[in-house]
Amino acid sequence: MRNLTAIAPVLWGTTYLVTSELLPPDRPLLAGTLRALPAGLLLVAAARALPRGAWWWRVAVLGTLNIGLFFALLFVAAYRLPGGLAAVLGALGPFVVAGLAFGLFKQRPAARVLGAGVAGLAGVALVVLRSTAALDPIGLAAAAGGMLSVSLATVLGSRWGVPEGFTERRTALLALTGWQLTAGGLLLAPAALLAEGPPPALDWANAAGFAYLSLFGTAGAYFLWFRGVTTLPPAQVTLLGLLSVVVAAALGWLVLGQALSAGQLAGAALVLAAVVWGVAGAKVGKPTPLKAATAP
Repeated sequence: MRNLTAIAPVLWGTTYLVTSELLPPDRPLLAGTLRALPAGLLLVAAARALPRGAWWWRVAVLGTLNIGLFFALLFVAAYRLPGGLAAVLGALGPFVVAGLAFGLFKQRPAARVLGAGVAGLAGVALVVLRSTAALDPIGLAAAAGGMLSVSLATVLGSRWGVPEGFTERRTALLALTGWQLTAGGLLLAPAALLAEGPPPALDWANAAGFAYLSLFGTAGAYFLWFRGVTTLPPAQVTLLGLLSVVVAAALGWLVLGQALSAGQLAGAALVLAAVVWGVAGAKVGKPTPLKAATAP
């Protein structure tokens, strides 16, 4: 379970390379919309199910926090902050998730998880932070807001599990992922149109980039991520998200020729060690029982 969940941040780590090399410039909300909405509709069609009962408002909450609000704040932070500073703020996620889980549901994180979070934060800082980082207040607020948004969604998603009424857990996860991506994409679409205007004409490189991000970086990655969120302790699954920073740095070195210093290599090793240490021995939660039923 943990190994499969770790694939999600690995896929997210490729986002920077694909965005910088293949997508049209200065269209972050359009990129978010075309990542989320087609992927969500595809998964909903595969699951052949719509939410029922309380899952209508739960999906609205999770889709807003995980996708709609998070993507928007992420792109604001990306424009106004150096990527390293935004990544360091994101690395505070394990601590925020642990605090929210305890405050809302009295779930105490293991001391090892908090220690691994400290080590992971230090490692991320070594990999990406530069002394010339500018402290833009709006960018800092957006980065912090995005981190809080996805952290709250992680805690709530861990608490709510997967919807009942499906004969297979895989189908329930497909539906849950598709619902959230569709809800978030529907929030992003009007925002993209108002802020950025009509979409530009796309060439083959743009189309290939959007197809990759939608199918692999969004549909596949979020399916695996929500699979982990609904079974692993929330603070520990959040630690896995630190892997995206290491993957992004490695791809920058391999593909774009970006040099890595000894300090950055040490930071990457520290992140990997922190993730292994924090997640090793995690107790997998009991999956939400699935009542045999016809598709909703």
